[in-house]
Amino acid sequence: MRKECDFSKGKRGAVVASPGKTRITIMLDDDVIEHFREKAEAQGSGYQTMINSALRVAMAEATGESFDDRPITVGVLRDVLREELNPPRTKRSSTNPSPKRTAPGKPSSAA
Repeated sequence: MRKECDFSKGKRGAVVASPGKTRITIMLDDDVIEHFREKAEAQGSGYQTMINSALRVAMAEATGESFDDRPITVGVLRDVLREELNPPRTKRSSTNPSPKRTAPGKPSSAA
């Protein structure tokens, strides 16, 4: 190591602690981990986040609470933004209806 690097006062562990989270070691079956890794990769999120969400759902069900904590993925975020930024279109007023289009050669039906 370089002489100008002094790590005598350094601390081990995460540089920034995550508030509300605790690092633990847990033994899970290989197929459980593989399931969550595949699911997380397909949705574009982390498998540990998905395991945490599954545990939260189980915890809410055990206490009788409702729980909707879907992980925020790129797809979910896009859907939410589209809903918020593009309000539903209003129907045209009956005083100025748009002309009906028909296929060439077919007469328009009178209603």
